[in-house]
Amino acid sequence: MADIESNQGVRMDLSDVDHRVGKLVGGGQLWEPCAKSDIRRWVMAMDYVNPIHWDQEFAASSRFGDIVAPQSIAVALDYGHGCQPACVGHIPGSHLIFGGEEWWWYGTLVRPGDKLFQERRFFDYKVADTKFAGPTMFSRGDTIHRNQRGDMVAKARSTAIRYLAAEAEKRGMYEAMAGTPKRWTRDEIREIDRLRHAWLLSNREGRSPHFEEVKVGDRLPRRVIGPHSIASFTTEYRAFLFNIWGTFHWTAPAGVEDPWINQDPGWVEGFGFDEDLALVDPRARDGLYVGPSRGHIDDSYASEVGMARAYGYGATMAAWNTDYLAFWAGHDGMVRHARSDFRSPAFEGDVTFIDGEVIDKIEKSEWGFPVVQVKVTMTNQDGAKVVVSTNEVQLPY
Repeated sequence: MADIESNQGVRMDLSDVDHRVGKLVGGGQLWEPCAKSDIRRWVMAMDYVNPIHWDQEFAASSRFGDIVAPQSIAVALDYGHGCQPACVGHIPGSHLIFGGEEWWWYGTLVRPGDKLFQERRFFDYKVADTKFAGPTMFSRGDTIHRNQRGDMVAKARSTAIRYLAAEAEKRGMYEAMAGTPKRWTRDEIREIDRLRHAWLLSNREGRSPHFEEVKVGDRLPRRVIGPHSIASFTTEYRAFLFNIWGTFHWTAPAGVEDPWINQDPGWVEGFGFDEDLALVDPRARDGLYVGPSRGHIDDSYASEVGMARAYGYGATMAAWNTDYLAFWAGHDGMVRHARSDFRSPAFEGDVTFIDGEVIDKIEKSEWGFPVVQVKVTMTNQDGAKVVVSTNEVQLPY
């Protein structure tokens, strides 16, 4: 498929995409193993208050004996917010937003001193004519995360939505959806703080509900995150370790003729990196100043790629979901599978409410042990759905 054309005659060139489907791809590899400061930085950015991830004394007295990383940290120890294998091939004039993520976990926790290695593959893609941007490609890429011992930690399947930035800017769909940032009153902020505090106390001790005691229809405690701001988006961005100067190097899978490591995906002018200059001045590929992520914290650049204003990260929303479930599951539980569809970004000024409901109990699961199925819905202050997720959680049996 060389290109796709919309009903209005807008064309997207996919000639550099087809021949890459199914192939292993390269990307970035962190130099150093995971440290306690990396774990603390991540949970701080995710506003995840579980003390086994940051409180040395609490963690030492737990069954873990020390601080451990949350399940969501695998993406922080990866390159490109985990989207590298879904953004493959040069599409002129394009931009990208996350469309969703699917995760599987295999029972191996990440601890301080562990180092994750990634195997990446461009899985598949499909095309559609969307109201948002006309010709649009939905591409999926897989990443397998293993530790230094070769143990499987997790597998991620990310979905990238690649579209023509100029067409999205012209149509302005997200601008109409997002409106202007809400100004929160002091009373509203107090209520948000009350909900947040109630959630952090809901299972701070890490008790795991038993499979037998959980019932279909049970609701998880509500979690709230926000209001989102330039400061919170910046904090999130820096918690993805590849964004810190000098933390990674480029790697390529052996035997692949064209492994797509750091080629130009076709970003519009002003959104690319200068890899040569970055060897001398690392800010030349620092996404808070240049590159495709700059729209997250800069309204003027956000509008150029069809976003209404500064907005959050897809990988962050997936992490919120995993952390929410893991907190409920406690120290003896584990999230085994999570499939999240992203309906809208979390915009600057928004608040995200997270609600979960047990929708099924599966005694004979594909994992070989019972799991509880939980539906998670994230909404903003207007009730609009931001994320819908279906998940399988292992509990003591």
